[in-house]
Amino acid sequence: MISLETYRHEWFGNIRRDLLAGLVVALALIPEAIAFSIIAGVDPKVGLYASFSIALITAIAGGRPGMISAATAATAVLMGSLVRDHGLDYLLAATVLAGLLQIGMGLLRLGFVMRYVSKSVMTGFVNALAILIFMAQLPELDPARVPALTYPLVAAGLAIIYLFPLVNRAIPSPLVTIVVLTALAIGLGWDVRTVGDMGSLPDALPSFLVPQVPLNLETLAIIFPYALAVAVVGLLESLMTQNLVDELTDTKTSRNQECIGQGLANAATGFIGGMAGCAMIGQSMINVKSGGRGRLSCAFAGVMLLIFVVFLGPLVARIPMAALVAVMIMVSIGTFSWSSIGSLRTHPRSSSIVMLSTVVAVVWTHNLAIGVLIGVLLSGIFFAAKIVTMFRVTSELAEDGRSRTYRVNGQLFFGSVEDFMAAFDFAEKPARVAIDVSGAHIWDISSVQALDSVVLKFRRGGATVDVVGLNEASRTIVDRLGVQNRPGAIDEIPLH
Repeated sequence: MISLETYRHEWFGNIRRDLLAGLVVALALIPEAIAFSIIAGVDPKVGLYASFSIALITAIAGGRPGMISAATAATAVLMGSLVRDHGLDYLLAATVLAGLLQIGMGLLRLGFVMRYVSKSVMTGFVNALAILIFMAQLPELDPARVPALTYPLVAAGLAIIYLFPLVNRAIPSPLVTIVVLTALAIGLGWDVRTVGDMGSLPDALPSFLVPQVPLNLETLAIIFPYALAVAVVGLLESLMTQNLVDELTDTKTSRNQECIGQGLANAATGFIGGMAGCAMIGQSMINVKSGGRGRLSCAFAGVMLLIFVVFLGPLVARIPMAALVAVMIMVSIGTFSWSSIGSLRTHPRSSSIVMLSTVVAVVWTHNLAIGVLIGVLLSGIFFAAKIVTMFRVTSELAEDGRSRTYRVNGQLFFGSVEDFMAAFDFAEKPARVAIDVSGAHIWDISSVQALDSVVLKFRRGGATVDVVGLNEASRTIVDRLGVQNRPGAIDEIPLH
């Protein structure tokens, strides 16, 4: 738990920059929330209400100040079939259940699983998201959909974003871009695509409602698979984004608290007519790059989003999409790890393969969970292969020719069992065999069974076998799972 003083500082230690950054994020959230609602097959207000609620509650209860959470594509794509087959109320019920599952995961302290995500997977995740963010802007650059004026507006927006900081760094350049391009489009009457073209904005505040679904096992059977998928994917993207923001801000925050905060946000959002969400890499990057560091930036973004769409809807609807496209292109460029391209020549080949595979999988499937899972799996395979190459068994025959000592060095686990078994000469018939494992560690049931097999095969050949040098952990697992010293074990060992 963080101290009250730390929590207070996270709210009020960076007020001006947090408010300005939150204002930029609020404007950038609107079209994305509408787009994600369309993906899920629901009214735009479902995504907009969700973005308000999730941003505000994660700011209060989450573990990562300065990270933006709202309705996202990662969770929206999982809900489409549920809405088509059963309707909006089932989506809301699944959202509540997903939140409860995430709270449970946080209380069980499952945030530790992020330590098994390698740097190569993180780099691949970041690069893939940068590509996806850019690809998401392509429909707004399609000549068949947008007027020619869009392109000089986007170029002008990018020029303001990158050149305005040379004049003034106190005001976030993305905010200046949105204000200037909106003023020009309205003042000169330019006919370009606007936020209003994405969908209608709500004109009322959200209200409390209970999802109208039967409270029985049949309903649970319907919503549980969706809720579990949303909970896992949402936490995966949130924790990956949290790691990235931790690195960018050189701070360390609580993963388990973030799980709980995300869960509380989703559970509450289902009761105001909103869909599930999680942390947003793109919006978080906008926030951080605009100077947002505290909880206030995320909370202010959520509150201003609601004010904009409910009370200033007619004005917000006239913001040109070209301005927001320019901001998101800036985010894409800033998110991509350009140094990773040069590192392909210097990093180990296995690390490069993991990074590239993660990128390809995420971009190909548009599913962050699949991409990260493939990256983690490949990291584990390459790690196990590397450990196997460091494993060896040597032997020495005594001068009298009657005893042989085998010395095992390295990690004995399922990946090295084959090499371990091949190192013993069972055709030789020494009177005594010593297996020295003082330089090894025994990890799993596969290695315990391999050790049993070697010991019992030598004993069947008439040799006296001693296993020496077991460390405490290895001895514990051998004593618990091994059978070499149990009565009758020698008769059970296979002949092959």
